[in-house]
Amino acid sequence: MKNLILFLQTSCFILATVAFGAERPNILYLYVDDLGWGSIGPNGQAERKAAGKPYVLTPNLDRLAEQGINFTRGYGCTVCSPARSSQQTGFHQGYTFADRNDPDNAKKAIRKDDITMGDALTKAGYATGYWGKWGYGGSKDMQNPTIDNVQTLPTSHGYKFVVAELHHVRAHTFFQPTLWNAPTKGRLAGGLKLKANSMAKYRNQQSYSNYPAFQNHPEYPDPAYCDDVYAFACLDFVRNQAQEYNRSGKPFFGLFAAQIPHAPFKEVEKLPSWDHDYKGKSFFKKLSPQSQQWCAMVTRIDAHFGNILEALEDPNGDGDKSDSVADNTLVVFQSDNGGPGGSNREQLDANGGLQGSKGSIYEGGIRVPTIMRWSEKITHQSKLKKGSSTDLVMDCSDLLPTFCELAGVPIPLGVSGVSLAPTRTGKGIQRPRDYLIHEAGNQASIIQEQYKLIRPRGDTKSSANGKKKKRKKEPVTMLFDLNTDPAEQNNLANDRPQMVKKLNALLTAERVDEPAGFANTYHTWNAKTKNGSLGSSSNWSEYIYENAEVMYMKESGAPKSHWCARIQEGTAVALKETNFLGLEVSGVLVVKKGAKVSARNELRVSNAGQVNLQGGMIGSDRWLEIKKGGVLKGHGMIKGDLYNQGTFALQMDKPIQVDGSVNLSGRLELLKTGTINNGKSYTVLQANSISGGFVNDEVSIGGKSFSVFYTPTSVTVKAKQ
Repeated sequence: MKNLILFLQTSCFILATVAFGAERPNILYLYVDDLGWGSIGPNGQAERKAAGKPYVLTPNLDRLAEQGINFTRGYGCTVCSPARSSQQTGFHQGYTFADRNDPDNAKKAIRKDDITMGDALTKAGYATGYWGKWGYGGSKDMQNPTIDNVQTLPTSHGYKFVVAELHHVRAHTFFQPTLWNAPTKGRLAGGLKLKANSMAKYRNQQSYSNYPAFQNHPEYPDPAYCDDVYAFACLDFVRNQAQEYNRSGKPFFGLFAAQIPHAPFKEVEKLPSWDHDYKGKSFFKKLSPQSQQWCAMVTRIDAHFGNILEALEDPNGDGDKSDSVADNTLVVFQSDNGGPGGSNREQLDANGGLQGSKGSIYEGGIRVPTIMRWSEKITHQSKLKKGSSTDLVMDCSDLLPTFCELAGVPIPLGVSGVSLAPTRTGKGIQRPRDYLIHEAGNQASIIQEQYKLIRPRGDTKSSANGKKKKRKKEPVTMLFDLNTDPAEQNNLANDRPQMVKKLNALLTAERVDEPAGFANTYHTWNAKTKNGSLGSSSNWSEYIYENAEVMYMKESGAPKSHWCARIQEGTAVALKETNFLGLEVSGVLVVKKGAKVSARNELRVSNAGQVNLQGGMIGSDRWLEIKKGGVLKGHGMIKGDLYNQGTFALQMDKPIQVDGSVNLSGRLELLKTGTINNGKSYTVLQANSISGGFVNDEVSIGGKSFSVFYTPTSVTVKAKQ
């Protein structure tokens, strides 16, 4: 039996490998903490060097940009935890659960129901690894590393190979004595073991380069510099998995989340020859101590990146690059938020002239250096050309859906991010991005195309006695055109009141106010009756979030606009207006006349799912999608853009009206509702615009065959004579 299971697992993986081939890249995600937008060569440091000004050395990142694409409008969040939560779960800061930094790190963090990059790519058959600052919870006490919330751990979310610090504040102790490791033997809490932080494994071994870690230097500190340990663990993984990829075709995903260059910068001075990269640089001695330390940190992690990238070119280190996996490895580099204030910003322009810094709602706090390289797909002939810079917006929430699509697994329901896979591969339809949301202190912002609105957050926090706290001073509403004013110097709010009104309404709808205590929550249909009411609270599961046997949050009741909900089986009947954040139907949803079902981010009809419109309306502010095996049936209204890969079963006498665009594939079927007149054309679908077409160019019903015809705004059928 055991052999049979192994055979089936192996067979499934081989089939997946054959199906996707080179379209399933290895993925290496290089992530740093607090590196400002202007801290790499293509975003200003190369110009500073050419002008004879002080600059930071990032040769490997600069080379990565030359071989890939530099995104000049890459975005993280305002501070660490929201950026990491948004990165892993695909929800923007208005919905992501860890929307603030919280010293009680085990409290408000990733939950059991959240699907992370590790979860998704493990399901896709990838080998997965994580090294560095985790920062999403698990360890509550900064001084005492313990596991207090198992459901937040990297090992609880698909990551098999781990060397990490769980607490996002303790992570900034660069020489901390212990680190969490996986895999381990035995039944340990969360599958993680606390081990001594040491470079002993890498000392005096020729296979590990002496630079940049200087692990062989007699004065190298013990315990080790954490990021050196993370870097070598990542290097081991890349070497081993690249060789495994060449043997078996099993792809890998690794995320190296470096703690540096987060403060305290001075820690780097404990390392031997910490400033050797800047020997002979006359400007270096003129910099403040803080700027010197910061430069050394940035260049050190850049050197580690260089070693890891070299392992893609020569996995076994024998000098023969015929076993290179670099071409089919997507490499992503990014920072979590903007750089901090201080002399590094003043003396080296680390934020590239942008207003604000880490913790700020301005571009200097949220715009981050972002680079992508995928040699097989990003070339001099591709849509986004090798060695170029682009102002295409790339948000940290986009990476999860992008990785999912490239790996061939479903994108988690209702996420805010947009898959950029079609743009990267040149295949498929690139779905549009509507907006980005950020929060900082008592301010919130929304970016739509070139415009950015900043306003008071709009919610009120309550004190322990339940009374509302008074705000010191409300910030003013501001509007900026980022195309012409990236430094945000010219407030256009008074000049463009209609744009302010539009963006303000979007921002209000796109946020969950803090007093609610939560962002998106997850619910499933559990109606006991055959045709239960969609809006009845008794037909939906409760949402419970708890850790360390303490209830943190419990929610029940009728559907709300922050729910990610699933109708997995049975039949739900909509009789009135009902709103969700995301809704997936793999059972049956009936929408009666006068009823409206809206899923703000996404309404998805999955395999075996059916939406039966009986004169009602369904809609989404972003899109509706009928997957393969899903069915849209009946007549009524659809609001939003519609993507179809499933089946449309439409009435000949009552067309479906779509207030948005429709992209067609899949099949067309007809529902007979009256007398069929030979030679008469019947409009079965109307939309603002229609692209694509059904796979069948004719359809039969009642013994008659009908030809299918298209216009830019309609689909008609006509009985054959």
